[in-house]
Amino acid sequence: MELTLSDIGWQAHPEVWTLVIGIVALGFYVHRVVQPKAVAAGFEPVTRTQQLWFTLALLGLWGASDWPVHDVAEEYLYFVHMAQHLFISMIVPMLFLLAMPSWLFRLVFPKDGGAYNFLRRASRPIVAGLVFNGLTLLLHWSKLVQLSFESGPFHFFLHLLVFGAGLLMWMPIVGPEQEWRLSPIGQCIFLFMMSIVPTVPGGWLVFAEDVVYRHYDTVDRLWGVSALTDQQAAGVIMKLAGGFFLWAIIVVIFARWAMSEAEADREARRARRIDLDAVARSAEAASGADELTYDDVTDEFARTEAPAEPSR
Repeated sequence: MELTLSDIGWQAHPEVWTLVIGIVALGFYVHRVVQPKAVAAGFEPVTRTQQLWFTLALLGLWGASDWPVHDVAEEYLYFVHMAQHLFISMIVPMLFLLAMPSWLFRLVFPKDGGAYNFLRRASRPIVAGLVFNGLTLLLHWSKLVQLSFESGPFHFFLHLLVFGAGLLMWMPIVGPEQEWRLSPIGQCIFLFMMSIVPTVPGGWLVFAEDVVYRHYDTVDRLWGVSALTDQQAAGVIMKLAGGFFLWAIIVVIFARWAMSEAEADREARRARRIDLDAVARSAEAASGADELTYDDVTDEFARTEAPAEPSR
């Protein structure tokens, strides 16, 4: 039987609304109460760009967690579930980190504190990469997937794990702590490596001859999408959409690095040219001071008084 969204019906998700309202209230508190004190202490205020990142992150989290995405993802279409996880694990964590000023991060995680040191170790590229990719592979284990469908709290816990792993993964790239970030070339290599592992379960879903997750193999099909087609679409999203997103970030990082290197090279050439011009002018002035000209002799005679005639 073919279903539509009207057949599913609207469903309330108060836990999602509570989370979103809590994040908005926290952002308002930081903006109105914490930021003035930070600015008075000499820190830069939150920029408009950071406010935009925060808004986009909040909207992305809300859209991926509320009706209809949440209901379609959990009950009917696995490819929507995969897109939901792409937002929660990659896009939303990156946006939240871009929105966080460094002084706020230091306020939440005081330097040399236990939480700060733990987060620093967990955010190292090898550790963060292993955690993120290990969790990605684990979440495609059929028994774990089925358990997440049967238990709402466990499913929510898995989403928290995915979000936390996404934060760790993006720390070496856009984290608020500058000294934790990799060099531009290191960032490109790290993101390229991160794009490889998801292709394994993605390819498995695309080329599987039967439906892997029985939870989605139902008689009632939303929009008439078959279970096998749904599964293949999920594999494509995981294999290509996530990879293309990371590769796009790689292109941006590399382009910015190349432009900054070119600008630095132009500045160095300009500085060398200025130094050479200064040396040339100094040499010219020195050589001009040693050269005796007709005008110099004439001026000297004009400044010298004529000798007085001897008296007779």
